[in-house]
Amino acid sequence: MPVYLYWGEDTYRLSKAVQSLQQQVLDPDWRSFNLDKVDISPGPEGLAQVIQGLNQAMTPPFGLGDRLVWLLNPLIGATADLLPEFERTLSALPSCSHLLLTQTTKPDGRSKLTKLLQKEAQVTEFALIPPWKTAQIVQMVKQAAHDLEVHLTRAAGEHLADAVGNDTRRLYGELEKLKLYALSLTGSNQRLGIDVVQQLVSSSTQSSLQLAETIRQGQTDQALGLVAALLTLNEPSLKIVATLTRQFRTWLWVKLMVVSGEPDDREIARVAEIGNPKRIYFLRQDVQDVSGWQLRQVLACLLDLEVALKQGEEARSTLMTHVVEMSQLCQRDPEAP
Repeated sequence: MPVYLYWGEDTYRLSKAVQSLQQQVLDPDWRSFNLDKVDISPGPEGLAQVIQGLNQAMTPPFGLGDRLVWLLNPLIGATADLLPEFERTLSALPSCSHLLLTQTTKPDGRSKLTKLLQKEAQVTEFALIPPWKTAQIVQMVKQAAHDLEVHLTRAAGEHLADAVGNDTRRLYGELEKLKLYALSLTGSNQRLGIDVVQQLVSSSTQSSLQLAETIRQGQTDQALGLVAALLTLNEPSLKIVATLTRQFRTWLWVKLMVVSGEPDDREIARVAEIGNPKRIYFLRQDVQDVSGWQLRQVLACLLDLEVALKQGEEARSTLMTHVVEMSQLCQRDPEAP
């Protein structure tokens, strides 16, 4: 059945999959007639837009090729009223008409509508690789370099992985730049070494995870330098806050479990929502010299920071002020509240 549900935070890979689907089902000469893209609004207006899109999917294509109806964010805030509409449409959708649903957030698995789509649609997840899974990021770099026919030495590939992290969009952009450089060389099949990558790719070793480390260690000067570097690299301020919050929440869960005397790393990993229990050994070391009180106070400060940024306060000064406050919290004696 030509129904697709694409979701995930890796918007670059998701958009590439959408482009591939469009090229597969649409005739280029009749594209404007047979492609309907609807960005669903929240609230009652969105319900009407989804129903209109479903009705459009029932319409045969005009001219050559198939029809593609693309609904963006149709399941966010979806009500039970949509279930019979989807049941009616999916059971009668013409083979020459394709219905595509996309969103960044994970669909609610408890919803009957989600269960229907999981049964009837081709569901594809486009999840970002967690920043700490460096081996997977290196493998992603190798695969992307292979796809774009960019020949890198092993050291160059590892350095590129360190530079871009899990940012897929930036990875492909940097590889395109390296490919152009390689074409300018006399031997186009020549492997590019680490020196070339260091020269052409600005390093983002100033990552949000490193920022979290420096804050936890109370290294105020280094933390401020990392904030400045991240903003220079155009890293979104709210994305920085999200990474810091996730990391400090993980540290807090591990600290609480360690203090409670939990000996099983697998149980700690389950509670802290960590996929690899082997990480717990390193996380235990991380929280050894910091108290649960300090971690809770940092999380409270991060919440204030997120609210301030969402209310429109200037990003650089707001980040700097809160980073100083969090670093000073972590400098205090862990035994003292």
